[in-house]
Amino acid sequence: MGSAGGVGGSGVIYEVFRQERKGQAFQHAGSIGAPNLEFAEVYAREQYGRRQESTALWLVPRDAIDELDDFVDELGRTYHRVDGYSLKAKLKEARERAAARSG
Repeated sequence: MGSAGGVGGSGVIYEVFRQERKGQAFQHAGSIGAPNLEFAEVYAREQYGRRQESTALWLVPRDAIDELDDFVDELGRTYHRVDGYSLKAKLKEARERAAARSG
């Protein structure tokens, strides 16, 4: 967060997730830069909890989050995806079958 968040070059970026109401899923609220977890908790409560808009907060160091880039369909189940099911080809086949039956 740079100087606005009070973090110099040695801070940690934390991702903040908030729960609006009990029982609801947590949603990403934003990022907070802090020198340690204690400061991050204070910053998060101040930013996302002071007006009672959150019932719970999660703080996760950004470095602890893994991103999955490649979703490989190892089993070849393209029929589960819309782009794996060619509607034009299926309609053409159905028309050909209907024409063969009636003709």
